[in-house]
Amino acid sequence: MSSTTATTETYPVIDDDPYHLTPEGIMEPPVGWAHSLKHLGPGLILSASIVGSGELIATTTLGAQAGFALLWMVIFSTLVKVAVQVELARWTISTGQPALTGYNKVPPKIGRVGWINLLWVLMALSKILQIGGIVGGTAAALSILMPLGGDPLGTLSLTIWTAIVAVSAIAFLYSNKYSLIERGAVLLVVVFSIATIVIAVGLPFTPYGYSTSDILGGLAFAVPAGTIGAAIAMFGITGVGADELTFYTYWCVEKGYARYVGPADGSEEWVRRANGWISVMYKDAFVSWLIYTFGTLAFFIMGAAVLKPQGLVPQGNEMIVTLSRMYTDTLGEGVAILFLVGAVAVLGSTLWAAVPSWSRMYVNFLSVIGLVDWQNTQSRIKWIRVFTVILPILWGAAYLFIRSPVLMVQIGGVMTGIFLLGAVVAVWYLRRTETDPRIYGGGLFNVVLVISSVAIVLLGVYTALNVFGVFK
Repeated sequence: MSSTTATTETYPVIDDDPYHLTPEGIMEPPVGWAHSLKHLGPGLILSASIVGSGELIATTTLGAQAGFALLWMVIFSTLVKVAVQVELARWTISTGQPALTGYNKVPPKIGRVGWINLLWVLMALSKILQIGGIVGGTAAALSILMPLGGDPLGTLSLTIWTAIVAVSAIAFLYSNKYSLIERGAVLLVVVFSIATIVIAVGLPFTPYGYSTSDILGGLAFAVPAGTIGAAIAMFGITGVGADELTFYTYWCVEKGYARYVGPADGSEEWVRRANGWISVMYKDAFVSWLIYTFGTLAFFIMGAAVLKPQGLVPQGNEMIVTLSRMYTDTLGEGVAILFLVGAVAVLGSTLWAAVPSWSRMYVNFLSVIGLVDWQNTQSRIKWIRVFTVILPILWGAAYLFIRSPVLMVQIGGVMTGIFLLGAVVAVWYLRRTETDPRIYGGGLFNVVLVISSVAIVLLGVYTALNVFGVFK
């Protein structure tokens, strides 16, 4: 077993670079929840990404198609991937290395690129469509709020608003400061999630109320005919997707967890610090799980209770109008504007997290194939900013070309489900080869990790076979 760490032998130490592990950066871990709260944050960025496209679009669409029958899958989807996320973050905290660096260590390789990173490339290409759908959904909501050129969903209005969304993302996120990204994510997530959960809980007091039998029926592990495609896409997107458990590692480093642990010297003091900061990461992941699980359930229930009985399924550019019915049909037409503002917030939260997260992953990929030096702070920051400019433009262009947010999001969700297979393999490989056994999780966690891994592999294989028509 090796104890590979990020070093600063080639470049001068830059005090605030969290990817440089030095003795000077060591900090004692907090004990207990009260002292740990100020060190939470990566999971909130994760929640900003999750409580967006998966919930507002994919989960609601699934609820509209299947009713309550797939409620069990919503819960399963949010729960089953957390153990893999935590295990990958454990490796990152102990080594200071982000996910794509680890993925590239898993044999076999084609040249300098490992097979898992080749899968990542395919997922990244599909995500151009998915996040393009997010840009388009945001632009559609803004266009309905403030139509330009007469027709709210006309070409002119959507094109202008798409450009505004892309340029705004670039302007706000160009600095790529962790503190800014974290604060913005928290604000966007909290506002809309609380409102949505309150409305979902209040639905039983409206004409679209649901009963205990509806909820229990949704826990019967059945998959209604005609909902397989939407269910697979939802499994890939909701909860922690393969992209999110990947970029969670970058935010764990940039919050300071790995730097506070310090270089892996194998000492008992290092093990104690590592376990302490991993414990903080557990708390961070748990809070994140609570946020996106309740948000996911709320969106699904609203889709099943309000849209399904009316035969309404979000499609194309009319998606925002259809989704708004969840609110206007329960609270009246007067809340339409509030919904649109909320839709901008929830879709914008995904975009807010996606731009800096994907910028880091793209640059990390360039580093593993030898085009960028990840340990060179100035070079890394420069290239992250380059992708901060390129990606929103690329995503906006993808939406304007296809103009079907629901389909675009579902395509990305399917590929994300397939990539989860590679992520699971990487987690176990890095656990065996580079993670110190003294910082492994306890017996219960290890059992959950095995169950989580098996479930992801089975569903990932099913997804892949379904995509290639084996079950058609």
